[in-house]
Amino acid sequence: MEFWAMVAHESDSGIVLTRQQAGEDFLGPGDVTIKVHYSSANYKDGLAITKGGGVVRNYPIVPGIDIVGEVVESADDDFAPGDQVIAHGYDIGVAHNGGFAEYARVPAEWVVKLEGLSLRDAAALGTAGFTAALSVQALLDRGLMPDAGPVLVTGATGGVGSVSIDILSGLGFEVIASTGKTDANDLLSEIGANEVIGRLPEDPNAKPRPLTKARWAAAVDSVGGASLAYVLSAIGYGGAVAASGLTGGAELPTTVMPFILRGVTLEGIDSVNLPIERRREVWAQLGKELRPQHLSTLENYAPITDVERVLHSIRNGSHRGRTVLGVKGEF
Repeated sequence: MEFWAMVAHESDSGIVLTRQQAGEDFLGPGDVTIKVHYSSANYKDGLAITKGGGVVRNYPIVPGIDIVGEVVESADDDFAPGDQVIAHGYDIGVAHNGGFAEYARVPAEWVVKLEGLSLRDAAALGTAGFTAALSVQALLDRGLMPDAGPVLVTGATGGVGSVSIDILSGLGFEVIASTGKTDANDLLSEIGANEVIGRLPEDPNAKPRPLTKARWAAAVDSVGGASLAYVLSAIGYGGAVAASGLTGGAELPTTVMPFILRGVTLEGIDSVNLPIERRREVWAQLGKELRPQHLSTLENYAPITDVERVLHSIRNGSHRGRTVLGVKGEF
């Protein structure tokens, strides 16, 4: 068995991504062998091909934290040839060869059988869309209802942000989108944002305040850093923030005031090590009640051989929405 793969190698000058042929021994351990139809482009994939990115344990590796395709061989009774599946999280693309190849092999306990979603829709969602669904569901589990008030989404043009807007709007929420991209208003309005505001805080040089005027009932944050600190200070009483990202920094310059004076909850969202049963439940919801209505608007497409360009656009902040990477027939 020979197949094509995009393989990241470490060199003195940095990380080099090369198109090369591989054999079955390159697949590694696992119960389920998948013919990959699609992967997708994520910020973490960009880090995987960046010197000092800090996500890959050892090179060489096939990046691609999302694997979307068809089962061709399975040693596990839960899966059979022909099943349409997605696998993401755990060690995929960072310590276990991922989706930037024609074939992938993974443990059965990492695999989700798709319900109500096509392979391409699942790839358009990918890890980012799944994280968005987890974030929205965390707020719903806290009792958030549409009549509670507006919900803020930061990093609005990114994968997590844009899919969160789409899901929240479909559920009847008033959505406020925060972005630094001044030309994104039309796109964000089209996918359901009621209002578009700039990056937060509005004045990055102002001294942070422990509490500001309550502006939002809840928020989905994929930025972190000073932005998340400001958002926490402006959430109304009993509200919650679902936080999943750190593009704005890992430090959180805040105080306990939002938590002890307004009863605000900070919900941490992890899509990597989430137990498989919960992962399968959320993917089932994405095919039903949490299904975004504007995936075609958010989706970009690129062949897998163009992945380096796409990941560069994610790293430099010029990327929008979700990019599906075509693998089958694109090498």
